[in-house]
This record gives sequence, C-alpha cells and structure tokens, in this order.
Amino acid sequence: MVTGGSGFIGSNFIRFLLEKSDFEGRIINIDKLTYAGNPENLEDIAKEYGGRYIFEKVDICDQDSLHRVFDDYRINVICHFAAESHVDRSIKGPADFIQTNIVGTFNLLELARSNQDRFILFHHISTDEVYGSLGKDGYFTETTPYRPNSPYSASKAASDHLVRAYHKTYNLPTTISNCSNNYGPYQFPEKLIPLIILNARERNPLPLYGDGRNVRDWLYVEDHCKAVWTIMSKGRLGETYNVGGETEMENIRIVEMLCDIIDEMTGSSDKRSRRELITFVKDRPGHDRRYAIDFTKLREEMNWTPEESLESGLRKTVQWYLDHQGWLERVRTGEYRRWIEEHYES
Repeated sequence: MVTGGSGFIGSNFIRFLLEKSDFEGRIINIDKLTYAGNPENLEDIAKEYGGRYIFEKVDICDQDSLHRVFDDYRINVICHFAAESHVDRSIKGPADFIQTNIVGTFNLLELARSNQDRFILFHHISTDEVYGSLGKDGYFTETTPYRPNSPYSASKAASDHLVRAYHKTYNLPTTISNCSNNYGPYQFPEKLIPLIILNARERNPLPLYGDGRNVRDWLYVEDHCKAVWTIMSKGRLGETYNVGGETEMENIRIVEMLCDIIDEMTGSSDKRSRRELITFVKDRPGHDRRYAIDFTKLREEMNWTPEESLESGLRKTVQWYLDHQGWLERVRTGEYRRWIEEHYES
C-alpha cells in the first residue's frame, strides 16, 4: 500500500517501482485526492500496469475504508507518503495538518498492528523540517534533536514519534526517512521551483520571501524514490535514515539558475533576462533559515548517493514542465478537479 500515491513524490515513487526497480509485487495506491492529489499523474501507469497497479480513493482518516482496503488486498507493507505538506497552508489553517499527519498516521499504525501476523514493514516518509533551523554551519543528522517551527513540521515530528513508539512498544517493523526539499516532475505549482518555472515562462513576477538567502538542500525526486526503496529493501528495522541531495543552495541562487535555464531553453524576444522579474516579498512567520542534511548513515550502510547534480536535476525539471504545459494548465486552473469529480466522486 502506497498512501498519497497520486501526489508529487508518491506518484514518482510508484512510477519508479514499476518502471525502474526490481519490485515484482502489486501496488495499492490510496489517496484522498485533495488539491495536490491528481490521478492524471498515473493515468498511463494504470493502463500499462493494470494487473499490478490499483487505485482506491480513500482518506487515511477513514478507519472503515482503510480496514476494507487492507483486508481486500491482504496488504503486508505500507509506504506512507500521505500528508498535508505546504508550510504556508499550515500557518493559515493548521487543523487539517493535525488531522491528516498525526491522526491519519495513527490510524495506519493501528491497522498494521492489528494485522501484525502478516505485516512486513511500515515505512514512514518525513522531512528535515522536523529538526528546525540551522545556523551557517553544521548539518542535520539522525540524532539531531527535534525543534519544529511550523504547524506542518510539528505535525510531522509528532507522526515520526508515533512510528518510533510503535516499533519500541509493539515491535512493529518500521523504518523512517527524513528527506530534504524535493523537486522534479508532477510537483504542484505552489512550491518554489514549479512556481518559478510557471511564472518565468509567462514573464510574471518571481516572488521570493525575505532577502532570498534562506538555504535548502535540494533533492531530485527520483533520487529520493531510489533512496526510499533502498531503505525499504535493506534498512535496519526501527532505524531512521536521512536523505539529502548534497546540493545546499540559497533560494535566490536557485531562482537565478532557473531564470538562466529558461532563458536558454525558450529565448526572449526583447533579450531581457528573467532575473529582472525577481520580486522580494514579506517573509513568512517562522521561516527556517537553513537546512542541510548529512546522509552519511544511508551512504555507508546501503551505498546510496544521489545521481543528479543540481544543474542536471533543474534542467530535467524545467524541460518536463515545458513539455507538459497542458498538465500544468489543468492543475493551475483546477480543471483536473472536474475530471476527479466525474470519475471518483459519488
């Protein structure tokens, strides 16, 4: 069972499992299909792998539906991506984050515990944001104390603690991964990189919080998917593994790189650089200054390292969005929601 498999990282993970990994089993994708969950992300997968890929519209806060799916398909592994994940949305409306990220995770853990005779693994996807903010030096490790600074990161920290507690208390087979900022195909355009690509393509303002000097470690989504499958296949039960891209960069520099790539790929009628569109806006509350991941544990235990450099990953990402403007337009306008209502809403 992959939870949240119609979202950005979940859909990329399902694609990776079926198209590029050694996985030979069946995937049950459960997704509530909120604003960021889009079945179109896997429409071709559903056609090509109909016998091995099944979609069920299910909310992880709905215990009865969870039990039905778990029993109908004899689930023995859960890879848990489903989460409310946008920091800005958590600041404006934290209630959904508490319900989905904490209560939803609890429901899944209870489901696994009640079927522990056949259950093999619960892998929980988390974030480096649970660690709080770094100064100019140092890195997050698996032993860094948790200091979440937003309702989103606090809800993810709580879910991490629940997963760890279920391993310690009930001996539930679990692993946890805490990743840095993902980017790549199918990311909803509220996040920095697809938002900048969209705005830059249309020559609209490119908004940057504060002074633009906040630092993030960027991880290409397929590298993350490979890391997750590596941990699920080889990781030690009860352990946490950090996953980073080794691409620490200020947000302003990311935006400048994107501007230069888009200028190169699309050209400009007036020869003006898209860097001129960068617009600084009021910083958001509790904006962590710097994240940086130390993934030595994952590298030494399982020989995983990211394959994409920041330059190559950004180029692939820009090219994907330029090649999929129809998808982007449907997501931006909400047209895909009508398709969901026709196919999945009762």
